[in-house]
Amino acid sequence: MIRQHYFERVSSTMDVIHRLAGEGAEAGTAVIAGEQLEGRGSRGRAWRSPPGGLWLSVLFRPSTAAGVEVTSLRVGLAVAESIEAYAGCRIGLKWPNDIILDGRKLGGVLCEARWQGDTLGWIAVGIGVNVRNRVPTELAGVAVSLAHHRPDAVADDLADPVVAALRDLDLGAGQLSAAEMSRFARRDWLRGRRVTEPAVGTAMGIHADGALLIRPPQGPDISLRSGPVELAAVSHSR
Repeated sequence: MIRQHYFERVSSTMDVIHRLAGEGAEAGTAVIAGEQLEGRGSRGRAWRSPPGGLWLSVLFRPSTAAGVEVTSLRVGLAVAESIEAYAGCRIGLKWPNDIILDGRKLGGVLCEARWQGDTLGWIAVGIGVNVRNRVPTELAGVAVSLAHHRPDAVADDLADPVVAALRDLDLGAGQLSAAEMSRFARRDWLRGRRVTEPAVGTAMGIHADGALLIRPPQGPDISLRSGPVELAAVSHSR
């Protein structure tokens, strides 16, 4: 039986899953924590992980590296669909790794690959979802907890369906399939919005290879593979 480890408190579930991977843990191994003291998000940012949220990591050992570029999108889809099935609320996705509820950030996906020379050793996938934890006042305009929509939401109840959905993924499958593209499009929170970074224009969805498509004011569409994405300020006429 695939191991699922639970810790009341850790520095980071990603640190633990990488250690277990280096010790030979099998694909599907999961690490769940009640609290992270040094949780991290994308681009090295700190991720506040107090008690009440869902903080977990899952180990993958894809047979090929063909799907590495779309890993965060593939994982995000699985997590969004799991949360929606559990909570009964519409969950969106913001390229490349944000989970959105009511226009605010509910959670995020962090993917870290480890290589042995040119060979992919493993991928650690980290998930952070605000469930019952209090969102800091200074972030209330941009972040939200699931309990805001479903007051009885509990992180422990969400953990099993999320881990099960992740274990079903094939992260070596290569580019996103037509079905995955369609599923993502239904949740694409960014599509149609004007952005200023990493390029100026309007978000037009994603490509099967995971690139974000931006339509600039002039010229052909631009394909972008890295963020962060900054939205254009909304002007209010008087």
